Amino acid sequence: QVQVVESGGDLVQPGGSLRLSCAASGVTLDLSHIGWFRQFTGKGREGIACTARTDGPTYYADSRTARYTKQYADSVEGRFTISRDTTKNTVYLQMDSLRPEDTAVYYCAIDQSREPGCSIRSSEYDHWGQGTKVTVSL
Repeated sequence: QVQVVESGGDLVQPGGSLRLSCAASGVTLDLSHIGWFRQFTGKGREGIACTARTDGPTYYADSRTARYTKQYADSVEGRFTISRDTTKNTVYLQMDSLRPEDTAVYYCAIDQSREPGCSIRSSEYDHWGQGTKVTVSL
């Protein structure tokens, strides 16, 4: 049984940084596409970052399917970084230059498909964590 657990959410001031962690059991994260999503109060889930499984192409980009080796939503491009720690079976989301509008519940999700490249469409993901709350405020 696959279980996904996010951690690292906190209250932070605007301009600050946080690092979210995504750990899992029952699955090897290196052999999965990993996505980070967030949900604002009263709104749908937004895909913000993903990283493709490590046994796929070193570089992949397909605008037709919107699948890439790594991708970011425009809203976080240049401020957030997704990375893996193979030794810990963990994926991170480093969030810098945080803004009040980044306040949301952040979710990690796993896509075990063998398609090349990862997607930030939530429908592509099979397993989800419970979320971790990030609040950006003075």
